[in-house]
Amino acid sequence: MRITLGERATGPLAGIKVADFSAVFSGPICAAMLGDQGADVIKVEAFTGDMMRRGLPQSNGLGSAFTTMNRNKRSLCLDLQKPQGKEVAKRLIQSSDVVVENFRPGVMDRLGLGFDQFRHTQPKLVYASINGVGAYGPYANRRVYDAVIQAISGFASLKGDGAPEMVNSLVCDKVTSLTAAEAIVAALFQAERSGQGQRVEVSMLDAALSFLWPDTMNNFTFLEPDVEQVPYLDHSIFLHQTKDGWIATMPVQNVEFLATFRALDQGQLAEDPRFADQTSRARHRTELRELMEFAYRQFTTDELAIRFEAEDVPYSLVNDRADVINDPQVEAMQALLTYQHPQAGLVRTPRPAAQYSNTPSNIRIHTPSLGEHNHSILSELGYSETEIASLQEDHIVQTGDSGQ
Repeated sequence: MRITLGERATGPLAGIKVADFSAVFSGPICAAMLGDQGADVIKVEAFTGDMMRRGLPQSNGLGSAFTTMNRNKRSLCLDLQKPQGKEVAKRLIQSSDVVVENFRPGVMDRLGLGFDQFRHTQPKLVYASINGVGAYGPYANRRVYDAVIQAISGFASLKGDGAPEMVNSLVCDKVTSLTAAEAIVAALFQAERSGQGQRVEVSMLDAALSFLWPDTMNNFTFLEPDVEQVPYLDHSIFLHQTKDGWIATMPVQNVEFLATFRALDQGQLAEDPRFADQTSRARHRTELRELMEFAYRQFTTDELAIRFEAEDVPYSLVNDRADVINDPQVEAMQALLTYQHPQAGLVRTPRPAAQYSNTPSNIRIHTPSLGEHNHSILSELGYSETEIASLQEDHIVQTGDSGQ
């Protein structure tokens, strides 16, 4: 679906101002979600720009991941190492409802821009700090990125037996983004009710552990010695090779298993006590899988799609990445939007995931070039034309071509 930019903010966070000091993945995605929901997000960057601006692939010098993660934001390019730059940042924070930062613990405090600097003069400020493993412990001073958290948290061992394997996505960064965005909105809600903001700390490790625990750490939930240990779920059991390809199914409820048996001409399995209920199937999952895999290979993918549709089995054809773009459900939902970017040309991006009936999320601002909104932001902060010119001449703020 083609959209036109420039509309006013209509989401539920319209009127909320966010100072986004974050870079790379975890913070920028979080702040973009707030922007999608209507917040005025100002991305503060150094003169070199967020490194993701230079990621590949690029269109006219603008990285694809950066384009997706920084839509609905304005850019302020600022030297935080100089006193005048810190003063601009202070003014920005003093005019904001939310701060998002993902430096190592202590960096913002050393810059004089930490939460304690503002908590008394801005009692409703929500100050969100995203980091790798928190401020304490043996790993606290390490450089931490997604792969490190995948290794610590257990993501890399989800494959099971054999060599560890990384998830082919920056999944820990993105889970942290979702967790942080929810936490910020909850803190904003409390601030509106009580008049008191607060610091919100979200570590990637906490987010990853919380995300993994319900289904991958079942054997470590109950501490009593006589609790049964179970085999870990292998999600490859939901992928099935057919006569000519692959199909995915995920029966969960008893009625769905019965429907799958019928669709595969294996109705007799419904009478087998090994597969009579959820607990029995879990204990005999290996035998069930062997029987089912043989049955799947007796049909083509198209034949199974027809059979599963008729029996109301949870199933899907298996899309490769290019297929996703043209999937009929994706098209019907208008889940992918396109807009004209002044630098990168035609851009495709997912629509905001949360759909609101009364305060619709929207994409209204193209991903900014470095320092694109310096002048307007500084004017809003009360700087005169003369002062803005002086900040530019003294290289406190910069609109540059580097890292576009």
